[in-house]
Amino acid sequence: MNFRKDRVLEGAEKLKIPENVRWIIHTLQEHNFEAYAVGGCVRDTLLGRVPQDWDITTSAKPEEVKALFRRTIDTGIEHGTVTVMIGKEGYEVTTYRVDGEYADHRHPREVVFTPELKEDLRRRDFTINAMAYNDRTGIVDEFRGREDMKNGKIRAVGNPLERFDEDALRMLRAIRFAGQLGFEIEENTIAAIHEKADILRYVSAERIQVELVKLLNSKEPEKIFIAQKTGLTKIFLPEFDMMCETGQNNPHHYLDVAHHSMEAVRYVRRIFLKGMEADIFHREKDSSILTLAALLHDVAKPLCKTVDEKGIDHFYGHDKRGAELSVQILRRLKFDNETIKIVSQIIKYHDYRYDGGRKAMRRFMNRVGVDNIPYLFALQEADLSAQSEYMREEKTEKLEQAKELFLSIRQAGEAVTVKELAVTGKDLLEAGVKQGPEIGRCLACLLDMVLENPELNEREHLLELLKEVM
Repeated sequence: MNFRKDRVLEGAEKLKIPENVRWIIHTLQEHNFEAYAVGGCVRDTLLGRVPQDWDITTSAKPEEVKALFRRTIDTGIEHGTVTVMIGKEGYEVTTYRVDGEYADHRHPREVVFTPELKEDLRRRDFTINAMAYNDRTGIVDEFRGREDMKNGKIRAVGNPLERFDEDALRMLRAIRFAGQLGFEIEENTIAAIHEKADILRYVSAERIQVELVKLLNSKEPEKIFIAQKTGLTKIFLPEFDMMCETGQNNPHHYLDVAHHSMEAVRYVRRIFLKGMEADIFHREKDSSILTLAALLHDVAKPLCKTVDEKGIDHFYGHDKRGAELSVQILRRLKFDNETIKIVSQIIKYHDYRYDGGRKAMRRFMNRVGVDNIPYLFALQEADLSAQSEYMREEKTEKLEQAKELFLSIRQAGEAVTVKELAVTGKDLLEAGVKQGPEIGRCLACLLDMVLENPELNEREHLLELLKEVM
């Protein structure tokens, strides 16, 4: 992340904050309460990033906040948080608080309100997230967050062992922030992660999933190796540890399985961004699908590894087995069904080599799924980019030819699915086909003919051919 280091160190400068945030802060101040923008929004503004959310902290109690604003929602009032609504936008306003004892390494049993901003900042996770700002006071930086930003450090506030005992997810968040910002984790903080790694077991799969996706889509996704070295992946992705231990003595590779996969993650993110510009991909979710597929495309290699008489490593069947294993992993991490389906499908075919021309491509498109092909091409390109130079030119040329062939088939409107046939199930019923499974069988037979000869995809032709398959 590029940012002005001198800017980070200027404590009195005015930060640009949204008008609604300024208005909420000024309203609280006008009624003799303290109020500040706090946390990630201050950090991101100092770094020249655009904050996604603006949080406000105040000395006012929740009921006092509610009395000052016309529309509020009791988002987490038991923890001091009220959401102030301005139009359709919501802004969380939280009373200064001190967290009580943590029962499950995630949630405090109780919170105690405090009149002191410093006490509220002291309970936060990292110094770069423990800064507050308003126009009157400027930046409040009790724990040297700006200095750590200048030095590119992720440092826990106070005792890191205590911070991670309070909330075990903070260990993974430290690594994710390091990846997003291109920072390093301070040595005492990373030592505490190593010591406390086992308590990550108390964190839900859903919360781990969110951090993993953010890390994979970050500036430096390879920071996942910190999670591996400190013992975190052993908890939520033990398969990655096996990948780290699996070398690839093979002319096609120069890295072990894990480092090769992470190189593919880096490449596929760039391919995704280009694809967004070219209107190939349309959702940010597509980036997560691709980075997860890149991470896991060789996940079964440790299980499939064999060594021949010349000492060369082989991984026969790792693509099919990897597809099965990816389903297990993604379900364990509570990913949605669409993500699981696409990721496993393109892993299954990521080692496919394109031969046979147009007819073979139509059948391949039908087998893989037309909508999945752009994801598969992106994964294959990233996979090749992360391999050795051996036969790379030849393999890349074949992939480019496959892309051109796919595009040509789509532009020509050649049918590759039942939905693209010029007849429907209703047409078949009217032609005398019995209701039920027979409809599907006949459509499949007609599609098989059209895959061989796309010119047959006309209603009259298909109804004539139907007589042969009934």
